[in-house]
Amino acid sequence: MAIEGERLPDHELTGSDGAPLRLAGFVGKPLVLYFYPKDDTTGCTREAQDFTALMPEFEAAGVQVLGVSKDTPASHVKFTKKYDLTVPLASDADGALIEALGAWVEKSMYGRRFMGIERSTFLFRADGTLARAWRKVKVAGHAAEVLAAARAL
Repeated sequence: MAIEGERLPDHELTGSDGAPLRLAGFVGKPLVLYFYPKDDTTGCTREAQDFTALMPEFEAAGVQVLGVSKDTPASHVKFTKKYDLTVPLASDADGALIEALGAWVEKSMYGRRFMGIERSTFLFRADGTLARAWRKVKVAGHAAEVLAAARAL
């Protein structure tokens, strides 16, 4: 479980283009990492659309944003095209980063227990330290709340 003040783990993800994406490359500017369960599902689509709508404001504030799930790069490309998303997405296929930040949790649905991604967001300062974490995120208004927190850094 990530704790405020801890450093951004230097994991390697896979970008939507299939290229390796090393998190160390993001240090130097504030970074929002948001984790979501699955491409093209209702809540995940709304969240990606909300971050997309605010991308110009995140960029103007000098803040990088990256959405992460275990979906494949091909799934991210399809999802991005279907909804005209501009927020960058990355794949954490082995779940190493998801687990490192404590977003891989036990869930239950209809009495069945299973492991899955908890919708969570992490805001890292430009020096790579965790400034704030949101867990069990409710989508409505979340992207705007994250933008406000990022601007306050």
